[in-house]
Amino acid sequence: MLTRPPLGFGLGLRVEHYEAVLLDRPPVDWFEVLTENYLVPGGKPLHYLTRVRERYPVVMHGVSLSIGSTAPLDFEYLRQLKALAERIQPAWVSDHLCWTGINGRNTHDLLPLPYTEEAVEHVAARVRTVQEFLERRILLENVSSYVSFRDSPLTEWQFLVRIAERADCLILLDVNNIYVSAVNHEFDPLEYLNAIPPERVQQIHLAGHEDHGSYLVDTHDHPVRDEVWELYAAALRRCGAVSTMIERDDHIPPLAELCAELDLARSLAARVLPAPPPLARGAALPRLAAP
Repeated sequence: MLTRPPLGFGLGLRVEHYEAVLLDRPPVDWFEVLTENYLVPGGKPLHYLTRVRERYPVVMHGVSLSIGSTAPLDFEYLRQLKALAERIQPAWVSDHLCWTGINGRNTHDLLPLPYTEEAVEHVAARVRTVQEFLERRILLENVSSYVSFRDSPLTEWQFLVRIAERADCLILLDVNNIYVSAVNHEFDPLEYLNAIPPERVQQIHLAGHEDHGSYLVDTHDHPVRDEVWELYAAALRRCGAVSTMIERDDHIPPLAELCAELDLARSLAARVLPAPPPLARGAALPRLAAP
């Protein structure tokens, strides 16, 4: 089996919620942390992360790998990433299928790639190097996009799947990004979804976006929209139970409000996914881990 068992339903760990998470122990199954916020040794962020990790499973999600760049891989960044992973033991590590800079300059944006066989081979080779260095498979997330390259004989989903298979990595499926790009580039989001191999999908992202009429922008500052919930239901039918989280990066509401939105994901999954088989008469109950 390529993927690990699902963790359930999680949220992104945000500074605004540090104290509430530790004091209130909210009904969240796991947290995703932004890798770059915790690479500096010591300090308040790492202190809080360590305390949260004592209570919840954690996954690491980066924005600086720049796996699609033609610049050499940043091994100093990879050393810091690996050290953090060894310290907090995340369930997995992810980043984005994009490039973020070149010649030592970071654009602080997730920029799209041309969907070509040459780019597939280039990215897959870099992913294999990263995985060998980290000694673990990584997840690559599909990004939202607003422009496309003329020379892109592959579709985005063909590009993503080829890289995952040739690099033997896993997929972080961002359902909102699929929907945003589908509207912006006028393709069928279900065609995208149905091309994704379920056995490589380790995690799902849900988020909100802004509607500008003729195009959408992935902003992570709104609740999940109805169209994205519908696509999430289709993703569950396609992939089965997958660790799911809601991202909110701006206009961050109180933690209780995000937990209520997360309950919508739980309820939708309960309606869509088949119920587990009943326990056979006389079968032993699973033993709980010690607290």
